Amino acid sequence: MAQHFLDYYRCPEVYADFETAQPLSGDRGYFRWGEDTLCYGRTASACGVSHTEDAACDAAKEIAIRGSRLLLPFNPEEITENLQRERYSAHFREPDRLSNRILRKIYYRLRPWLSVPLRKRLQQIHLRKWREISFPSWPVDFTVDRIHRKRMALAMRTEGVTEKVPFIWFWPDGCTSCAIVTHDVEDPAGRDFCPQLMDIDESFGFHSAFQVVPEERYEVTAEYLNQITSRGFEVNVHDLKHDGRLYAEYDEFLRRAARINAYGKQFGASGFRSGILYRNADWYGAFEFLYDMSIPNVAHLDPQHGGCCTVMPYFIGDMVELPVTCTQDYTLFHVLKDYSIDLWKKQIDLIRENYGLVTILVHPDYIVEPREQNVYKRLLQYVADLRDTDHMWTPLPGEVAKWWRQRREMSLVCHEGQWRIEGEGSERARIAYACADGDQVTYSFTGDNIAVASSRLVQG
Repeated sequence: MAQHFLDYYRCPEVYADFETAQPLSGDRGYFRWGEDTLCYGRTASACGVSHTEDAACDAAKEIAIRGSRLLLPFNPEEITENLQRERYSAHFREPDRLSNRILRKIYYRLRPWLSVPLRKRLQQIHLRKWREISFPSWPVDFTVDRIHRKRMALAMRTEGVTEKVPFIWFWPDGCTSCAIVTHDVEDPAGRDFCPQLMDIDESFGFHSAFQVVPEERYEVTAEYLNQITSRGFEVNVHDLKHDGRLYAEYDEFLRRAARINAYGKQFGASGFRSGILYRNADWYGAFEFLYDMSIPNVAHLDPQHGGCCTVMPYFIGDMVELPVTCTQDYTLFHVLKDYSIDLWKKQIDLIRENYGLVTILVHPDYIVEPREQNVYKRLLQYVADLRDTDHMWTPLPGEVAKWWRQRREMSLVCHEGQWRIEGEGSERARIAYACADGDQVTYSFTGDNIAVASSRLVQG
């Protein structure tokens, strides 16, 4: 079953019928699917390599269409999952990264006694070569989204479709894209600033999600949590201790995950985000949350490099992943030393062009001062303008996860020559079309769908 493809498009299953050449190589490596798409996985010709710069093999040359059969020299579901779960990236958890694990453990043991300027300097040293990282692409990577579009184009050729294929549009009510505002609360000063931050968000018409550290960092009272939820904001769990150790050892991770799950129930939280965005998607089965927000789209400027290479939500098991698609405020201010919103605007515009999810991550700890607050307010104004003029959806993260889960259960049904959507929440769903454009596809709305979306969608 082509589950990743169907989760992405929610199109008729006939367009998800792919065959993989056998046998595939035993080792995973980098290879290309056309000049514009770098993949990671196994191939029939074993042409994958260990380093991105050596990936010259183009597997597209081995794709074959034989009548109604599409034969691929790789498994597109496998390469999609390898990217979404960052299996291509050398993470700190790997055995050959022992030195990194030791340094990280020392750093977090000493962190409470390190001055802020010294911590910033150490982080800058650690990230000094970030511009030399060639993959994923900076500042936003769309590799997974391109893979899905290539699969759709091939499916259309195989089925002899010359015009369009119906699918369930990504967002409810015909919205062109989506944006969520999230706040990770790291220290007591950030906790105490939350009421003022909620005032700022509300002044621009936003409700946001606050991720709270359950242990050691600060006291989490029922009054504090109620202060957030009673105003229509959302509370999620943010790590356990925020000490950089959540994913260091599997047995310890399981112990911590059990406590994190218990705090989720105590807080009434549906979502989770790890501290420092450390992650291991292959361990997520231990969590009991509806969604996670820990995997960056591209992580050049995070302590753990990698990235999921998509701007759309996706499933890891039964949990919805809402990727972090925009640069964090701390990174912008203290690593890049940028107090404009130019980078944020560039990322948001690129994501909108691909109809994706904009995830804003701003910490209350780092915008206490007027200069940082003014930058944040300019960002909120920019997104508010898009909400009002470009039909961008701006819900709480929990609403996005709920929609994505509902959408997964919806079906396109052909009745008397007309397509219709069935399933819970279908009254908000819209039928869109993937339109043939050479080896790619563009998207369009027709019929009674919201007019504001159609003019831009036809342009793809």
